[in-house]
Amino acid sequence: MSHPDPHRAVTAVATILHPAERARVDAAGDGVYHTLHRHTVDEVAHDLRSRRVRAILLSVARCGPLECPHIARLVREFPRVPAIALLSRIEPATPQAVLSLGQCGIREIVDVREGAGWGELRNALADEKCDDIIRLALGALSLDLIGVPDDCWRFFDALFRAPSTCPSVRLLAEGLGVLPSTLMSRFFRARLPAPKRYLAYARLTHAARAFENPGLSIANVANQLEYSSPQSFCRHVRTLIGMSALEFRARYDGEGMLQRFREELVLPFVEKLRRFYPLSNGTRWSGVLRSLT
Repeated sequence: MSHPDPHRAVTAVATILHPAERARVDAAGDGVYHTLHRHTVDEVAHDLRSRRVRAILLSVARCGPLECPHIARLVREFPRVPAIALLSRIEPATPQAVLSLGQCGIREIVDVREGAGWGELRNALADEKCDDIIRLALGALSLDLIGVPDDCWRFFDALFRAPSTCPSVRLLAEGLGVLPSTLMSRFFRARLPAPKRYLAYARLTHAARAFENPGLSIANVANQLEYSSPQSFCRHVRTLIGMSALEFRARYDGEGMLQRFREELVLPFVEKLRRFYPLSNGTRWSGVLRSLT
């Protein structure tokens, strides 16, 4: 029996588009991203503060001189959220609009006047491209964990590919097709840190990356990661790493928290992890598991 994979979340993209562009952008993103069509930069900023938005898509046709100061502020406050310009037609004002967007800090433009451009847009907004902390984490871990069993790698892969809102080992285990009690028991018997700790550190890595956007407050990040309250998030940080949320924000960026994850939870246990089967009962059953997924 195969299990659905809830860990590969569809990217949310906030847009300011010409009405004629919206349906084509929606169609290009089927299964890869879903759009939050907005009319103003302030509405996009509200989305960035209140939910997990992985990219911003701005139509060249909608970005006139009046919008540019607001767009520049948006790019400045959310530097870790890729902002992409969409070019679907050429008008007299287009060259100046493109130049203005570049001056606002937008470095990528996708030309969809020909069919191949829609595939380029789809690729540009793919989940892994927009959430670079996932790519960085899995790249580092793939080197740290050379030689681990496949289902051990699946656990670490899921930690970072899972929506950062995945708050519990129970939900993580269900997505991996194993009972939560079984998962926890296997970590305990292998004398490894608890899966709850791995998950908590992975979520804090996402939080640290989010804090690299000056436009996000502690309350915004706590809400995006679905903590019950900002106070709950602050207690979580204090309990795990012994500092306030403000101290955490000042001390760690995403890569710094990822390094702490590796130093505390991975590198000291590499030899154990190379013999560890968290999702199956050993080598014989690991092969069966791969054939069923």
